Amino acid sequence: MRDDPTLRGRPLAVGGRPDQRGVVATCNYEARRFGIHSAMPMSQAVRRCPELSIIRPNMEKYRVASRQILNIYRDYTDLVEPLSLDEAYLDVSQSPHHQGSATRIAQAIRARISAEVGITASAGVAPNKFLAKIASDWHKPDGLFVILPDEVEAFVAALPVARLFGVGKVTAAKLHALGIQTCADMRAWTRPDLMQRFGKLGNALYLLCRGIDQRQVMVSVERKSISVEETYNSDLADLAACRAELPALFESLVARVERNHATEAIQKLHVKIRFADFHHTSVERIGKTMDLAVFTDLLETGFQRSPQPVRLLGLGVRLADEAPNQNEALGQQLPLFANEQTPML
Repeated sequence: MRDDPTLRGRPLAVGGRPDQRGVVATCNYEARRFGIHSAMPMSQAVRRCPELSIIRPNMEKYRVASRQILNIYRDYTDLVEPLSLDEAYLDVSQSPHHQGSATRIAQAIRARISAEVGITASAGVAPNKFLAKIASDWHKPDGLFVILPDEVEAFVAALPVARLFGVGKVTAAKLHALGIQTCADMRAWTRPDLMQRFGKLGNALYLLCRGIDQRQVMVSVERKSISVEETYNSDLADLAACRAELPALFESLVARVERNHATEAIQKLHVKIRFADFHHTSVERIGKTMDLAVFTDLLETGFQRSPQPVRLLGLGVRLADEAPNQNEALGQQLPLFANEQTPML
């Protein structure tokens, strides 16, 4: 839309062709009004919106824009944790810019992205990562939402539990069945009760429904896996056809692992299979080196679970953790705000 103004105001999706099992990588807000969303089969998107314009992905263009945006972030703080090509957490609690005002920093960043990259950006400003993420989605597109420290308790109390990290459709349904619709409802439950019902997630729910998130902005986040996959235009009819596709996938995986300098960190090998009926399975095995024969064995094991034509194959490796990842835990139950506030974008 930035590069071709004629696309503005029209429903637009980026992704593969609908007649070749393409999926929606992303779409604009005009398309979302038809119920189109990322990961939807493009054929279904076209049925919902016959006038949908479809653009093929251009990863190099996205990487260039991503680098420009990250460079803008780093003009305001060194504490930047990228989440994807277009999203990141920023800790600006010690930033000297704009008299230390996180809100004014967010305004400046959004203005620069518009002027220098030519796209809009939404931002959320809040005392922790959980709330900043919620806030960033509040006024999309091209919006800014701020949650001040003294607004946290009331804001979180009214928040639907479906907005919490880790709460998908199944967990949300379980919570609703217990009469828990909002975070205020959840606060009536003790930590042991939530953990008894939901295991480890119960502890996270206990903290989040109170607005507590002790995770720090991680400048470097270790990669946990590397994989490649292919969705085929025509189903692979049998195991022999699947085996024939492995060498090309294996070659792509080896190249990707080498590009990421991750060969020494390999701990497990895994294969992913999605069958014609959309059922999927994965098989993994401990291993420190990539071996086509091992991937073939894993493929055969997975295929026997549901012998039928295959629409997708994937190969991957799990990597060793070099250090504990602070982002895997929400932290201990600590005061919501320390003496030094930590507003984050």
